[in-house]
Order: sequence, then C-alpha cells, then structure tokens
Amino acid sequence: MQYSTRTADAVHILVLIALHEGNLSSQALAKSTASSPAHIRKLMSQLRNGGLLSSCRGKADPVLLRAPGEISLLDIYRIMEHETPLLHLDTHTNPDCREGVHIQYALQEQYDALQNAFESRMAQVSLQDIMDRFEERRTQTRGH
Repeated sequence: MQYSTRTADAVHILVLIALHEGNLSSQALAKSTASSPAHIRKLMSQLRNGGLLSSCRGKADPVLLRAPGEISLLDIYRIMEHETPLLHLDTHTNPDCREGVHIQYALQEQYDALQNAFESRMAQVSLQDIMDRFEERRTQTRGH
C-alpha cells in the first residue's frame, strides 16, 4: 500500500521557510526532504494556492503569509490532501452480498468518526508547535 507524504513534506518546507535557514531553492529543499526539485515546486505551488506561502519564480526566498502559530496542521493537511480521507473502504465488495454492503456502511460510519477526531486534533496543533518541538530536539542533540 502506498501512502502520501505530501503533508509531512509541506510541514518540512514550511518550517525551513519560517526559520529562514540557508538556501531555500527547490533544489536545496529537495535535498533536505530527499525528494525532487519538481516535487518541491509542486508542493510550494499548492501552498501558494492555499494561501500559506508567497514566492516568486526563480527566486529562492519564499515567505509565509501567516505566522507559524496561525497555521494549523489541519490547514496544511487540507491543502495537501484535499478531501482525501485517511481510511478507505474496500470498493471491491460484492454489491449483491447484503452482509458485505452493511459491513461497509458500518465501517464507513466509524471511519467518518475517526476522520473527524483526527481533523479536530490536527486543528489544535500549529506549525509553531512543530517548530518548538523541532528546536527542543535540535538543542538536545547538540548537547550530546
């Protein structure tokens, strides 16, 4: 099963932009995320379209449009993943099997509740929270 890392990569990019650490070209960001510059440009385009980022083509100086404390993980997740839920039903269930159909409906109800809880929690975590934890970890690593 393949899963998306777009949200994680977007958070990575936004933290580096907020910290203004080094060269912020798509090449440098790609190296930091172990991805391609084209992937980074695509993510940055989504972040621009989502209203979180401002950047100029050909200039390695992107800027956050909101303070890190005002950007939630939910904001980033919704920009990156659109309406894609975390959990998915098996769409290959036999529609003629009454039990299978009811199982899928029952499962969807639970998936919807889990998605709502997940999004509610994500709304409580800001980019600043991630940056603070990053800084704590970085400081601990330097001390060892």
